[in-house]
Amino acid sequence: MKRSQLLSLVLATCVLSGVLTVAVARDDDDDKAPDAKDAPQLNSEQQRAVGIVVAHPIAAKMPARLDALATILDPTSLLSDMGDATAAAAAEKAAAAELGRLRELYQGGTSASLKLLEAAEAEHARLQVQTELAAGRFTLHWQPIAALPVSERLKLVDALAKGALLARMDLLGRHSIGILPRETLLDVDGVEVKGLVLGLVKQTTELQSVGLLVEVARAPAGLGPGARVPAVLLSEGRAGLLLPRAAVLYDENGAYVYKQLTAKPDERAARYVAVRVSLLAPYGDGWMTEGLDDDDNIVVHGAGVLWSLQGVGTHAVADEDED
Repeated sequence: MKRSQLLSLVLATCVLSGVLTVAVARDDDDDKAPDAKDAPQLNSEQQRAVGIVVAHPIAAKMPARLDALATILDPTSLLSDMGDATAAAAAEKAAAAELGRLRELYQGGTSASLKLLEAAEAEHARLQVQTELAAGRFTLHWQPIAALPVSERLKLVDALAKGALLARMDLLGRHSIGILPRETLLDVDGVEVKGLVLGLVKQTTELQSVGLLVEVARAPAGLGPGARVPAVLLSEGRAGLLLPRAAVLYDENGAYVYKQLTAKPDERAARYVAVRVSLLAPYGDGWMTEGLDDDDNIVVHGAGVLWSLQGVGTHAVADEDED
C-alpha cells in the first residue's frame, strides 16, 4: 500500500472511531493518565505512516551569558511620544468636559444650540481618535515604559536628563525569548557597563530580531544615541530540559508538546496527550523547557501531524499533579 493511501486510511480510521478527542492530563503518572478512549491513539503501523518519532528530553543548563547587540536610543524620541500621548489625552479630556457642558445646556433648553452640540461631539470624536493613535504609538515604541505608573515614568525621565541612557538590545537571529533576563552588560571599548532590562519592545528594526529595552544608569562619556556596541544578557543559568523545535507547538494559551503515554498490557495502540510546557529560552536548535520529566516520551517528529489529526490543538492542557 502506498504511503499516501496508508495516511488517508489512518485519518479516516481515527475520525470514524472517534479517538481524536483531546485528553485532559491531570497527573504526570501514567497510571492516572486519561483512558484510551479519551486520547488520540495510533498503532505501530500508523505511527510509521505519519512519521511519529518519540524521545526523552535532554537535561541541560541555560548559558549564563547570551550574546546581543546594543543600540543607544535617542531619549528625545521617548519624550516626543510621551508628550504627544499626554497632550492628546488632556485635549480629549477637555473636549469631553465641554461636550458634557453643552449637552446639559441644550437639554435644559438654554443658550446651547443643536449645531454647537453637534460640533462639540465631532471635535470630541476627532480628539478621541488622536488620543488612541498617540497612545498606540507610545506603546509600540516604548511598551515597558508605557506599562509603568506615571510616577515611575517621571523618575525615568529625570534620570535620562541627568545622563542615563536607554538602549535597545537585539538578540540577533531570534524572534522570540522565554524568560526575560534582568541584567545586561554593554562592552564599551572593553569596559563592561551594567544595564537593567525594562522589558520587551514590540517594534522590530532592520535587524529583524527580538528586542529588549534597557536602562543604562551610568555610561562612559561620549557614548550617545546611534552608537552600537556588543553586549551580553545575563541569565540565571537555570537548568531545564532541552527539546528540538519540531516538538514544540504554540497556541493562544502558550506552548505545549505531545507526550506518548505508556501502553497498558491490553493496549495495542499508543496514546498521546497534549502537555503544557514553559519555554525558558532558545538553545541551539531547540528550546530549554520546564514542565516535563526526563523520562517522558515526547513526540519530537510528527507533532504537527497529531495536531492536524485532532484538529483541536488549542485545547492542550497543563501536565501537573492535583491532590
